[in-house]
Amino acid sequence: MSGPLPEISAEQRKTLEQFRKQMDGELNDTHDDYFLLRWLRARKWNLDAAEKMLKASLKTRAMWNVDNIEKWDAPQALREYLPYGLMGYDNEGSPVIVCPFYNFDIWGMMHCVTRFEFQKYLVLLLERFMKSAYQQSLEHGWKARQLVVFFDCESLNLKQYAWRPAAECVISSIKQYEANFPELLKMCYIINAPKLFSVAFNIVKKFLDENTTSKIHIYKSGVDKWQQQLFSHVNPKNFPKCWGGELVDKLGDPQCKSLMIWGGKLPEDLYVDQSNQQSDKNFTEALVSKGDKLKLHFKVNNQLNNEQQPQQQLLSWNFRTLDYDIKFGIYSVDEKTGEKRSEVPLGTVYSNEMDEAGFISTRPNTTYTVVFDNSASYLKSKKLRYWVDLITDEEEGISELTAQMDSTEIVGKQ
Repeated sequence: MSGPLPEISAEQRKTLEQFRKQMDGELNDTHDDYFLLRWLRARKWNLDAAEKMLKASLKTRAMWNVDNIEKWDAPQALREYLPYGLMGYDNEGSPVIVCPFYNFDIWGMMHCVTRFEFQKYLVLLLERFMKSAYQQSLEHGWKARQLVVFFDCESLNLKQYAWRPAAECVISSIKQYEANFPELLKMCYIINAPKLFSVAFNIVKKFLDENTTSKIHIYKSGVDKWQQQLFSHVNPKNFPKCWGGELVDKLGDPQCKSLMIWGGKLPEDLYVDQSNQQSDKNFTEALVSKGDKLKLHFKVNNQLNNEQQPQQQLLSWNFRTLDYDIKFGIYSVDEKTGEKRSEVPLGTVYSNEMDEAGFISTRPNTTYTVVFDNSASYLKSKKLRYWVDLITDEEEGISELTAQMDSTEIVGKQ
């Protein structure tokens, strides 16, 4: 795949060619020069930094199995209640994404899906938008390969983001976006921002690149100055009437609900029954005594798949504590060099509020230690139910982790 490219200097062209040469063997036909240019720009043309960033992202994409992500049967809660709509294109061909964000029930969503599922669905949507942008670029030029995003935060209840699992999900998703989709944003409009929005945004923007934050324009409630800027590059005829445009759907609805996912409060029958999950026979129960730690050790060998190629293994976990939080982390030791690395920094997780689930990729000839740390607690022991295992992903990629629990062998304490 190839596409239009912005004008760059001779020196930058030389850097781009060197970048492609250094990444040779890890790229596929979809990785054209514009794709590579995004990573160089994100790292201010520092070749080594761009290479490190892209290699890390390609590894992440392989773990998400992005090439087959359309085969994933996403949970109903995400498909029907995550608000968004692709509402045409701006005058340079860029996709325009509209989100009635105030209609996003994150409390309900986090009771229906895992953070893993939520982020995977965001990746799915971004991949779809990028494919649409690429097709537009063939006619309109390279500027079409960026996205225009519009958020309406009217009457947004920010209190729900004070809930730890919601806040962690937002921050984690932003970090995933910055690490894997650089230079994708063209312009972001956030309208009807409530009074405390600036406080929340000041926290969030610590995880955003300066170039990203420079493209985000925030307008407080009751201000319509954004319309002049938005409609300078977006045709009002293609924008919902409820936001100052002229578009209505076939039912005459100015909100165009039939043209997008409108969101709304999730019905409780979609909630995941945590109590039933925790009684599952595949979970191991443990008591982490006050002042003590539980450590689980996993040795990764240099295994080969059926094609005699190194087999990628993932260290996956799902756990919950009863009543209290606990510290969780993972470190590794290379068996040949003795080098010790922090894979998941030790930190407090509020797994008493919601299941904590995730995974990391592993390296061969390395021992990984999963730590449940209660050493800072001198008064309370922590009841824990957990599932931790090494899993492989050769054919269909990473499927939804929680759904695999029933068929995955338990690893006991070691």
